[in-house]
Amino acid sequence: MLDFWDIKQEILTKIKKNGGWVNCHGHMDRAYSLTPERLKLMNKLREEKWQLNKELRKSSTVTDIYERMAKATETLLEQGCNVTGTFIDVDYDVKDKAIKAAEKVRSQYKEMKFVFLNQSSYGILTEESRKWFEYGADFVDIIGGLLKADQGHEKEHLDILLQAAKTRSKMVHIHVDENNIMKEKETEILANKVIEHEMIGKVVGIHGISINAHPKEYRESLYKLIKQSQLMFIACPMSWINARRSEELTPTHNPVTPLDEMYLHGITVGLGIDNIGDIFMAFNDANLWNDLRLLMECNRFYEVDELVKIATSNGRKILGI
Repeated sequence: MLDFWDIKQEILTKIKKNGGWVNCHGHMDRAYSLTPERLKLMNKLREEKWQLNKELRKSSTVTDIYERMAKATETLLEQGCNVTGTFIDVDYDVKDKAIKAAEKVRSQYKEMKFVFLNQSSYGILTEESRKWFEYGADFVDIIGGLLKADQGHEKEHLDILLQAAKTRSKMVHIHVDENNIMKEKETEILANKVIEHEMIGKVVGIHGISINAHPKEYRESLYKLIKQSQLMFIACPMSWINARRSEELTPTHNPVTPLDEMYLHGITVGLGIDNIGDIFMAFNDANLWNDLRLLMECNRFYEVDELVKIATSNGRKILGI
């Protein structure tokens, strides 16, 4: 009988030997919040969904949020994941409920190393939103940002975000270039601000999908700037495979973090599950192998040892562990 090479099993074995899966990104406080009524919101724009979650944030109790986070934690543990980063909402709707739930889940699941980050869907520029951002920044392990929440004021948003992190000696993870369109240049803005604030090597971009939409000359220039700022990136392929149809003409590409090109420039990339069973991704079930598989296929990237690093040691570096 022929001896067939099981490449999936080889990768999984190496991941286990290298300390196990590391999930760099998620929104576990909203996990499994889908209902038949909320399913109808699936085709709303991503920016609209940040506001559509308003009622969920207001109505959820600490127990509700804890139970969602606990279920997501158990799903990851079953796969051999023992480190996870997750954003939690901290704003004037949810207030400190997600913080209390995060404290409880951390105390209940000692076998999981949690890294918490704060998210404000209302930005950080108004007095009320800024108050809750600062409150969340004091609690979390890494400062989180959503650049589009202050669209048109990106530089001001980043000044506040990076200064808050610097004074607290914390890293920053920030969502950038999510819409898969050429007009987005958020990674460029972020990299320049990282250099300006002397936060070299302490900032991580999440997604970076729109980088693909630019001409090669721009992309190559951007990768050099990314290297200068030592930005790292998190790819969440399953959460972006459903990118919308567009009539805009761009270089042919898949809607995923451009690992194939970033790898050639020595840029650190990690893996995240992002949204789980919510109005952003109804069918995403937090299966880390699915995300890794999609990342390799969309980038035609089959360097086994590098894929193992993306799933493990790169993730620990990105989470500051």
